[in-house]
Amino acid sequence: MPSLRLTEVPNRTEDFSQTAINVRIKVMSLPLFHIDVFTDGPFTGNPAAVCPLKAWLDDELLLAVAAENNLSETAFFVPEGEHYRLRWFTPRCEVNLCGHATMASAFVLLKILEPQREFVSFATRSGVLTVRREQDLFSMDFPALPPWPCPAPPTALIEGLGAQSQPVSTVQIEDNYFVVYKSEDEVRRVHPELGLLEKLHPAGVAVTAPGNECDFVSRYFVPSYGIPEDPVTGSTHCSLAPYWAKRLGKTSLHARQVSERGGELWCEAAGDRVVLKGKAVLTLQGSLLVG
Repeated sequence: MPSLRLTEVPNRTEDFSQTAINVRIKVMSLPLFHIDVFTDGPFTGNPAAVCPLKAWLDDELLLAVAAENNLSETAFFVPEGEHYRLRWFTPRCEVNLCGHATMASAFVLLKILEPQREFVSFATRSGVLTVRREQDLFSMDFPALPPWPCPAPPTALIEGLGAQSQPVSTVQIEDNYFVVYKSEDEVRRVHPELGLLEKLHPAGVAVTAPGNECDFVSRYFVPSYGIPEDPVTGSTHCSLAPYWAKRLGKTSLHARQVSERGGELWCEAAGDRVVLKGKAVLTLQGSLLVG
């Protein structure tokens, strides 16, 4: 596990008499990884930042690091017994569940820091999440969050998605709406009014339909969390997988998120759990200096 290092960095400044003085500033070096998730190549999938820590820093600093990374999620984890405690931050706030940043954290541990491991478990706000290696895939065991009907969709949701196509139905969970369309083409044509969708906070908005070359496709918008459109979203598939498993009459599903970057997942609906599988690649490894 990389440790935090305090580095003294010399800096030079001058007073009004032009006399140079030396100022020594203490800088904390945080290990930093960027991982593209739900893809087998760089510049696609969903990028997540991962910062392994020896102990927790102040929440204000964690949020500042996430804002500096300016990705949809930054994951932080610390050792806890034989496993780890994991937290996720957007550039604006901490969140309760994040799939791609969980897989990114597992990638860092299982491929780089502790390659002898076959699996790792994370204690999180959403319970214990376990990630295993399965050949070239990472397999995540997540809670199933099956949606229920939404008989009266909010006006901001209807107007925010526009009138390009009429949805087949709308379902929901506590903090997400899922709008179902007839075809993949309709999902791709959605151009949301993000200002209206932001009014739905704390809920995000997913749009989904049967796929042309997979079982189903989706997109996901969460502007109130500082994420206009998430490239690929593991957590929404905790609801999408049981929904499409019931509708299609099958438990093993191939899914694609058809954002600009795009990505793919393999999902297994297993009662009160969902197994989400995908690939990931390392794109950056270094240190973030915090003065």
